[in-house]
Amino acid sequence: MISLLQLGAELGQELLPCPGAEFSAKPVTGVHISELEDPTAFLDGGELLLTTGMPFTKSAALSLAYMKRLGEKDIRAVGLGLGPWLNQVPGHVLVASRAAGIELVIVPDGVPFQHVSRAYWRLSTRDDTTNLMDSLGTQTALARAAMRPDATSAVVRGLAQALGGWAAYLPADAGTETVWPTSAGSLVADLRAESMRFNKAGVPSAATFELHGQPVVLYPILLGARIHGFLCIGSGRTLTKADRQIIMTVSTLLALRARQREVVVGTTNALGAATTKLLLHGQTEAAHMVAEDVGLPELPTRVRLLGIRLSTGDDPVMAARAAVRLAADPGLPDLGATVDACVLRHVQDSILYLVLPASGIGNRPKVGGESLEQDALLGISPPGDHEVSGSLAAALGDLVSLGEIPGNLAVLRRAVLQAPDGRLVAVGASDDAKAAGWVRLLAGYPRADLLGTVRAYLGARGTWEDAARALGIHRNSLRHRISVATTLIGVDLDDPDVAAHLWLAMRDGELGTRQR
Repeated sequence: MISLLQLGAELGQELLPCPGAEFSAKPVTGVHISELEDPTAFLDGGELLLTTGMPFTKSAALSLAYMKRLGEKDIRAVGLGLGPWLNQVPGHVLVASRAAGIELVIVPDGVPFQHVSRAYWRLSTRDDTTNLMDSLGTQTALARAAMRPDATSAVVRGLAQALGGWAAYLPADAGTETVWPTSAGSLVADLRAESMRFNKAGVPSAATFELHGQPVVLYPILLGARIHGFLCIGSGRTLTKADRQIIMTVSTLLALRARQREVVVGTTNALGAATTKLLLHGQTEAAHMVAEDVGLPELPTRVRLLGIRLSTGDDPVMAARAAVRLAADPGLPDLGATVDACVLRHVQDSILYLVLPASGIGNRPKVGGESLEQDALLGISPPGDHEVSGSLAAALGDLVSLGEIPGNLAVLRRAVLQAPDGRLVAVGASDDAKAAGWVRLLAGYPRADLLGTVRAYLGARGTWEDAARALGIHRNSLRHRISVATTLIGVDLDDPDVAAHLWLAMRDGELGTRQR
């Protein structure tokens, strides 16, 4: 916006302040020329009105009424052109302008009004060019920020700084909010509530609402017809065209970032599903190699297998989130955070299987506790809504090694299918099933005869020298193989219960082989 101070500097002696006064920094929206007694019908407000003084020649009362009308229209200033009607500024005109809160300036005799108009638009063009360059510079900086590892935080911070206010990005999937400055974090709960309201209403474009007495603009971040999040802005002032261009740039960058995350999540889920499928079919070594090759986290050694019964149309992601809040058997742990972070999941025969690491599983919260209220706040769909069916049920197995998963699968599947609607039931695998899984895992190890090594070790009752002699290998080689076997099946071979069941499972396996 161009101010009277800028206009006066541009025109020099062709535009002067009244005697004893100075130009103010008030912005003017344009320059208009009129000699009408009431020009307000042709004004929008904020202009510099130029007149030769015809309205001021009749009386002080009419001058006062004239200035009052302009003041009510929010005219910024009146420029009095001396010469045709007035040679100097009448005192009653000064009084009337001050009473109306309008700045009075002087256009000296002989200076065409067009000089003032042209100077205004010349300055305006320069201002627009400067704003455009500033905007382009800001947008370039924001685009660079989008390439950083902390892209979302950097872009939100850059937007807030460019607008001189605060900004927040709220993911629609109840992820972590990004707010700058941190002092605006106190607004997040209210912003989340408003964004949920607009999300349910299906708002397709920007919306404005008042929060704690200040206007807030909310922009949905869209990918196609799907809302991925909301950009909330509080600038404390009227947004300019350049401001809105910057905001649209940030919205586009956030949408691109959301698309990148969507692709990464989709790829990770596909790789996790492939790895889980290998584990379910007993291909543990292959699962380790796939996970390592594609960059998945290292597979845990001890896990719990969670099975969730799906109905036609159930969304697996929402079903997993809903399953952790089902009414659970006594003693079951809290799986909430573990389930959300789990990438080892696969749907097979209408059952969603999740391989959950033993670490990170805590105590289950009480029904009606804080975590359930937080789910409701974040908009996680509970069982029975349009995302998951009312027949949702799940079963959770005991802690097992990865190699024991196939041996426990049938028992878990049966428990999932038989679980009452709305229940999370516990499934305990038998010791014999666990031992059979250990045998399969040892037998499937490709780099050494771990099954024969463990058989010799148990046959020697844990005596290193006797077992090494029976195998014809050095004692240190035996220790290395037993260490590998212990890590592979996740149990202590010196535990009498483990040793007994494992020995019987190996004997049963030999008998079965001979009979075939």
